[in-house]
Amino acid sequence: MNPVVLAVAAVTYAGIAIGGIPGLALDRTAIALIGAICMIATGELSTHDAVMSIDVPTILLLYGLMVLSSQFRLGGFYTQVALRLTSLLQRPRTFLLAVMAASALLSAVLMNDIVCLAFTPVLTVSVLSAGLNPVPFLIGLAAASNIGSAATIIGNPQNMLIGQLGMLHFGRFLLWCGPPSTLALAAAYLVIGRIYRGDLAKTPSPAGRPDASWPAFDRHQSMKGIAATAVLIGLFFTSVPREISAICVAGVLLCSRSMHTRSILGLVDWHLLTLFCGLFIVVKGVETTGLPLVAVDFLARRGIDLRNLYLLTLVSGGLSNLVSNVPATMLLTKFLDPSQHPQWYALALSSTFAGNLITIGSIANLITFEQAKTFGVEIGFREHARAGIPVTVASFVIAAGWIALAG
Repeated sequence: MNPVVLAVAAVTYAGIAIGGIPGLALDRTAIALIGAICMIATGELSTHDAVMSIDVPTILLLYGLMVLSSQFRLGGFYTQVALRLTSLLQRPRTFLLAVMAASALLSAVLMNDIVCLAFTPVLTVSVLSAGLNPVPFLIGLAAASNIGSAATIIGNPQNMLIGQLGMLHFGRFLLWCGPPSTLALAAAYLVIGRIYRGDLAKTPSPAGRPDASWPAFDRHQSMKGIAATAVLIGLFFTSVPREISAICVAGVLLCSRSMHTRSILGLVDWHLLTLFCGLFIVVKGVETTGLPLVAVDFLARRGIDLRNLYLLTLVSGGLSNLVSNVPATMLLTKFLDPSQHPQWYALALSSTFAGNLITIGSIANLITFEQAKTFGVEIGFREHARAGIPVTVASFVIAAGWIALAG
């Protein structure tokens, strides 16, 4: 084994876990990119090997879905849905249920991070204006988006990766992951509703309530996005490769008479795409050392098999909160059997459910709470954990029960 390569991988994953490197203004994306550069600079990977290690179909699928989400954001679809839900503000419990259900459903079809990004400003301003406590609703929004995104291959980045690498069928994935996600969503609603049963209508004293602006609703562009989504999901049930379907639908959406290409592509998360590319290269560098095979053999001799669905679920949950779910998923897929699809389903569920445990466990959490902060609403680590821990425990119990039933 090349100790330099292992050191690069260790520093990369440590930096991703911490969220930066002391003394340097680096984020997780930059750390992954530098790790990839080091893998090439050490000579462990040639530039050709590095490029070939990137799973292009996964990147194309991500890119295509980001363009689709951009269509909805620019058309004001997300904010229109959020504004429609505010008609239920006079019944806080019903409003909480509606917000979580809408968030989960949209996150299952579109990327959960985008749903939270679009919903949070409308939800925060509307709830504050109605004299309600925004905290439980925002926590419910983030939790539901994480749980809902676990139901489908296209709900979040790690599921897309799992679906592509495991060559999973869209419909069978939904049939396996949909029921436990639905049960986990119901459990999350009950947990949050119980924890905040006396606080739903109690308004905190925010530092300020600045005016908010969001895209105006454009019916034509929103219907165009809905039609494109319906066509795309239909294509996912055919033999056409998912990445080809996604990139073709994205190409059609870019041919617009009113939405400039720069506006649509400006909403694509290039940082996430770069993070994926960097991690693909880092993980490939680790593979060349033979470490994954050594690790599997080491664990097997001690009676530890990561292909055991219960153990995989626990390890995935812990590692996802340590280094974030995308890096954790990339690492754990190396230990799975491609012919045993339940292993891949269990990894998708657990890595996504784990995002609700603590604030940094999910990008959706960070997006929601950081945006809420601009409106004077502070949701700290302890406040989120108050609901996040029981929600995650309940979700994992449901996942374990579903594994026993269907695994």
